[in-house]
Amino acid sequence: MGWSDFYRRRDELAAVLDRAERNPAAPPEFDPDVFADADELLLALHHRWLQQLTGRLGVALTDGDDRVDAVLTTWRALAAEQPALRGLLDAHLTDPEAVGREERLLALTSGLAELSEPTAEVSAIGAAFLALIRSEPAVRTSRKRLLSRA
Repeated sequence: MGWSDFYRRRDELAAVLDRAERNPAAPPEFDPDVFADADELLLALHHRWLQQLTGRLGVALTDGDDRVDAVLTTWRALAAEQPALRGLLDAHLTDPEAVGREERLLALTSGLAELSEPTAEVSAIGAAFLALIRSEPAVRTSRKRLLSRA
């Protein structure tokens, strides 16, 4: 991809997010000359989400000792700042690999799972943690309880 393509994709992502502010649950409208299909668009949006989340998590983890709280607070803050992006992803992203990457990121970064554990278990822990993150109010729970919910 050259710079011209990069800028076209960047601008199209911004336009998609602007349109999604009205209704993120609606199917995303996009230029088919820039993204081949909705799946390609959603993966690009998810990449953007993970870039922002990963950067913020890096900062948040240097500020305190409670990794679970840092991940929970950071995810929620980014979702609040980027409601169109998070809304599009929640409503339309179905790619299991992309969803699994985010789940594993959350599980590992929070310290609820370790790299030595099976990938499926790490993903299950991350999925349970993500469900907890999305719930209001946040309820602190143990790793054992998260595993039983998965």
